[in-house]
Amino acid sequence: MSERRTAVIAGVVVVVLWASAFPAIRVAAPGLGAVGLSFVRLAVAALVLLIGGVVLRIRLPRLRDVGWIVACGFTGMASYQLLLNWGELHVPAGTASIIVAAAPLVSVGVARVLFAERVSPLVGVGSVIALGGVVFVCLARSGVSMSGAVWIVVAAMVVQGIYHPLQKPLLKRYSSFEVATYCMVAGVVMTVPFVPVDAGSFAEATPGVWAAAVYLGVLPSALGFVLWAYAVARMPVAASTSLLYLVPPVAVVIAWVWLAEVPNVQELLGGLIVIVGVAVVAQGDRIRETVSRRRALQ
Repeated sequence: MSERRTAVIAGVVVVVLWASAFPAIRVAAPGLGAVGLSFVRLAVAALVLLIGGVVLRIRLPRLRDVGWIVACGFTGMASYQLLLNWGELHVPAGTASIIVAAAPLVSVGVARVLFAERVSPLVGVGSVIALGGVVFVCLARSGVSMSGAVWIVVAAMVVQGIYHPLQKPLLKRYSSFEVATYCMVAGVVMTVPFVPVDAGSFAEATPGVWAAAVYLGVLPSALGFVLWAYAVARMPVAASTSLLYLVPPVAVVIAWVWLAEVPNVQELLGGLIVIVGVAVVAQGDRIRETVSRRRALQ
């Protein structure tokens, strides 16, 4: 199996794990609070990664890379978790996943500015199609107004979009496991000062709330970020982050089964549009190469 195909499979697994995180947050956040859940999720994930790191004997990061680690920990871990948990106290899981699905557009822009990554016309077309699907599904949630909570989720989307390309310099020097561990630990450190805000909720949380929080830490966070770093290291930012457009359709289905958030026909149609856009972005280079070869043969 080629390395590119393995990276795509890892990305698809991440899609399922991260999609399941949205309904899990809806279960855990009311019991632990936005800050409390952020800390528990990040701490559990960091503990799992550190145990694995001892077994695998991961390296300590070099001093010159600490700035990148802090930036990744701030955007992709601490800020994203706090903002998303806060927003999902009021925004349905499916809707939150749809808003966050726009993060790849931010990622492509950041990668273009920081790393001069080329953005082909097909990537642009696919992004517009996928974003159109996201908007289409958003309109299906007519009961959710553009309230402050929705804007908080939009902010979570922006910081996640910034986080994805920021990993690239680190992934050139460290393994995906090492990068996920460094960034997760940085996220925990940045969240600790805010823990007193929700510390009182820990003793009152039900077993179901704790189970959801631990699940978020072990699978979507620890395993999810390791697999994601692996995929990002082996694919262009535009192609890897385009897979994230698949998260909303999967999240809507999981929320339907888990939380009884029933999707309507418009949401399902929007999810199909998102998938079409992802296919165009992910296969853009291959389509362009095929067209070029056919023209050369004519």
